[in-house]
Amino acid sequence: MAFALPPLRPLSSSASASASAAPSSSSTSFNYRPAVILPGLGNNSSDYKKLEVTLKEHYGVPTVVAKVSRLDWLRNAAGLADPNYWSGTLRPRPVLDWYLKRVDEAVQEAKELAQGGTLSLIGHSAGGWLARVYMEEFGLSHISLLLTLGTPHLYIQGARFFRNSSADVVSAAPNNNAHSISEVATVNDVSTLTSNATTFRVRFVGQGYKQVCGQADVWGDGVVPEVSAHLEGAFNISLDGVYHSPVGSDDALRPWYGSPAVVDKWIHHLLN
Repeated sequence: MAFALPPLRPLSSSASASASAAPSSSSTSFNYRPAVILPGLGNNSSDYKKLEVTLKEHYGVPTVVAKVSRLDWLRNAAGLADPNYWSGTLRPRPVLDWYLKRVDEAVQEAKELAQGGTLSLIGHSAGGWLARVYMEEFGLSHISLLLTLGTPHLYIQGARFFRNSSADVVSAAPNNNAHSISEVATVNDVSTLTSNATTFRVRFVGQGYKQVCGQADVWGDGVVPEVSAHLEGAFNISLDGVYHSPVGSDDALRPWYGSPAVVDKWIHHLLN
């Protein structure tokens, strides 16, 4: 998990996040700035219902989830008609304008809850770099914190579907805002090289990592490699034993970034 707190700090990482000094779980009053959750690629709003409840009922953070369904992601198929898709240079807009509109609707709802105050954005997976696109396109004067969970901030530029190319690892969205905004990036620290790991799973996960950062034998959360989830200028944190997606997660056996015990490790950044 990576965080950026104003003033922007140089890239750093630690083995784990510190424990939260959050209010009692019985607190239900809203004393903190509202948060907007941006779903990741292929996810829908209901995947984040438990996280929404945790933030609202346990920590008093009024929370809005951008309204996205799994079928909505089929809209991205429009990008297949763009030659830039096949050359690995397709930009987020206009293909993802539908998503940015949903985010803006959620932000407007949260601004009403803020009553003139500022907001936090919580971006899961691709929702994290789309949050950066949103701020670049729609402005960020009303946003105090961007917290990303397992977001691939870096990708291989120029990687093509057909034939090899010379690829450079670059940021998935601009990171040149001079505005003082906090950014926190969170990533899991699960190795694919455990001695008892199933060979097929190791290879499968490793190939996924390779598509993102160019290497298979790296640490990550099962989907996004750690090196790609850390963002220059942000306060970056790595958490042990945390998996990428809420789908298929188990709070006790297979916790994800939004599981209560994991939220407890990053919530203080959201509250401060």
